[in-house]
Amino acid sequence: MPLINARRGRTAIALAAALSLSACGFNSVPTKQEAAKAKWADVEAAFQERANLVPNLAAVAKGAAEQEKSILVGVTEARAKATSIQVTGEDLNDPQKMEQFQQAQANLGASIGRLLASVEAYPEIKSNTNYQMLQSQLEGQENRIRVAIRDYNGAVQDYNTEVRTFPSMIGARLRGAEVLVPYKSVTPGAEAAPSLEGKL
Repeated sequence: MPLINARRGRTAIALAAALSLSACGFNSVPTKQEAAKAKWADVEAAFQERANLVPNLAAVAKGAAEQEKSILVGVTEARAKATSIQVTGEDLNDPQKMEQFQQAQANLGASIGRLLASVEAYPEIKSNTNYQMLQSQLEGQENRIRVAIRDYNGAVQDYNTEVRTFPSMIGARLRGAEVLVPYKSVTPGAEAAPSLEGKL
C-alpha cells in the first residue's frame, strides 16, 4: 500500500509540474512564435510574387518614350534591392533588419507606382492587353500583401502579448524568448494629406 501511495504521489507531482509549466507559457510561447514565423513566410511570398511581376511589367512598358527609361531603370534597381534583403524567421526580433526590408519593399512599391503613372500617358501601352493584365495582377498582389502583413502583425501581437504577460512571461524568460517586430508599411508622404487643389 505505501508503494501505491508513493506512485500516486509522484504522479500527482508530475501532473502538477506539467500543469504549472503549461500555465507558465512553456508550450504556448513557442507555438505562438512558430505561428508568427509562418505568417512571416506568407509576407515574404507575397512580396516575392510582386517582385516576379516586375520584369514582365518592365517589358511591356518599354514601348514608352525615352524619358520613361529612367523610371524603368529605377524599378529594376528597386526590385534588385528588395529581393536582396532577406529576413528569416530568426530575424523577426531584429528591428534594423526589419526596417531595411520594409524600406526596400516601400521603395519598390513606389517605383512601380511611378512606372504605372507614367504609362498612363501612353494610350497604346495602356490599351495593351498584357499591360492591363499585369496591372490587374499587381493590384491583386498589393491586396494579398496587405492581408499577409495584417495576418503577420496579428500573430506578432498575439505572441508579444503572450511573452509579456503573467504567467507566460515566466516560461518565455526561461526560453530566452524576445519580442518580435511588427511590419510597418513605409509609404513616403503618407503623413501628409493629399491636396485636392486644381483637381476640383
